[in-house]
Amino acid sequence: MKERIELRIKDRSRAQRGVTLIELLVVLAILTFISAIVVVNVLPERDRAAARKARIDIGVIESALEQYRLDMMTYPSTEEGLDALVEPPPNAPRADQYRPGGYIKRGAAVDPWGNPYQYRYPGEYGVYDLFSYGADGEPGGEGINADIGNWTPER
Repeated sequence: MKERIELRIKDRSRAQRGVTLIELLVVLAILTFISAIVVVNVLPERDRAAARKARIDIGVIESALEQYRLDMMTYPSTEEGLDALVEPPPNAPRADQYRPGGYIKRGAAVDPWGNPYQYRYPGEYGVYDLFSYGADGEPGGEGINADIGNWTPER
């Protein structure tokens, strides 16, 4: 009887030793596979969302530029840039007409990739050009690195 009890105790200790290395590797392989599927499907959507946000930001800044023009009778110069939408430019001829609090919040003129939006007045493609250089922060490019401007077609 004593021998049976000892055998049962040994059998239980073998059964309760934990996971084997093979079981652990199988679980890690499954987790890696699931992670790869998520990365492949989520990262491109993040890039498309950033481009959509840039287009929306450009539309908001365009509205602010139009409000500025109505109040100040002209668009900000290239030198004044988009900072003119945050606080009145020095020596503005109609500074008394400047909207209290500005036209956009400080920091709103930064694209989804952390680079400042570019502004030119007079513009090359329209009355003014308002654009982002895309993810790479450099002129030109394709895909996510392509420039996004108030003249570019929606992609």
